[in-house]
Amino acid sequence: MHPEAQGTQAPCYKIIPRTLIFLTRPPDDVLLLQGAADKRLWAGKYNGLGGHIEPGETPRQTAVRELQEEAGLTVPDLKLRAVIHVTMPEPPGVMLFVFVAPAPAAVSLSPSEEGTPVWVHRDALTSLPLVDDLPELLPRVLSPGPLVFGRYLLTETGMHIAFE
Repeated sequence: MHPEAQGTQAPCYKIIPRTLIFLTRPPDDVLLLQGAADKRLWAGKYNGLGGHIEPGETPRQTAVRELQEEAGLTVPDLKLRAVIHVTMPEPPGVMLFVFVAPAPAAVSLSPSEEGTPVWVHRDALTSLPLVDDLPELLPRVLSPGPLVFGRYLLTETGMHIAFE
């Protein structure tokens, strides 16, 4: 279908597609990325791995690529666990595709310019400087169940999070 037939000429809300990935390992560890000190966003904070979806990539292809780039890992068996729409005060917003997977048995992590991948026990999460949404998002995506849908609204008063 041609773009003009889809009604995309008129101003509409625009989004940037991104991925976010969490790997797990027994007994109760999750792989997070401690942001590099010189990162523009979330410097020194802990977040999942991931990044922007490049033109022509699927969300899964992006997640596989980002794991390789940010941690030196190859994990093809990723499971989509959440789709989150992040609305900014001004467009564009973000559409976030969240993947999880068990880590491969033998894992050697490599830091990148984005930061350092770190295994964190889930009990220790409350003592770390996490990005704002992780305390609410992680339990939902790491627990079994149906696909999680969420909406984050960023305003001058902060982030407002809602899940279906």
